[in-house]
Amino acid sequence: MPRTDEELLAAIARGDEGALAELYDRLGRVAYGLALRVLRDPALAQDAVQDAFLGVWRTAAAFDPRRGKAQTWLLTLVHRRAVDVVRREDRRRTEQLDDAPVAAAESTDEEASVREQRRAVQAALALLPADQREALELSYYGGLTQTELAERLGIPLGTVKSRVFAGLARLRDLLGEAGATT
Repeated sequence: MPRTDEELLAAIARGDEGALAELYDRLGRVAYGLALRVLRDPALAQDAVQDAFLGVWRTAAAFDPRRGKAQTWLLTLVHRRAVDVVRREDRRRTEQLDDAPVAAAESTDEEASVREQRRAVQAALALLPADQREALELSYYGGLTQTELAERLGIPLGTVKSRVFAGLARLRDLLGEAGATT
């Protein structure tokens, strides 16, 4: 019987390299697809996925199955790495084009705003029913289409559409109540 993603992460936390290879075989394609959507560059996407799986190797013990699914955790790592690469590449391009110093206050204020919005969204996601949260996370972080979600979750396409629609509506309400803007 194949091990679950969560069991693989537990094995990785114990230093099982085979578990890392198995997790990569299982989720590497989805991870690469997500990174490629963010980066739009195959080489950079491969780098982001490699960095993310290296992060999995180093931090697998930090995974808490009570907070979410292993796949969502891993794809969050991939997404963060890809966004980091985008930021790094943007900085590199900006430095090459313009040697003038950038106003740090605007950048810091913007980063703080983005961090606050991210916290609000994560808090709101945590309040959603598990089935709606899973559909939204796999759709956003996993980059899956609704048809792919239906296949992955083994549920009808109409159910996926309902969960995504209801989840987005509830998320919008929760963020509105919190005063966050989307």
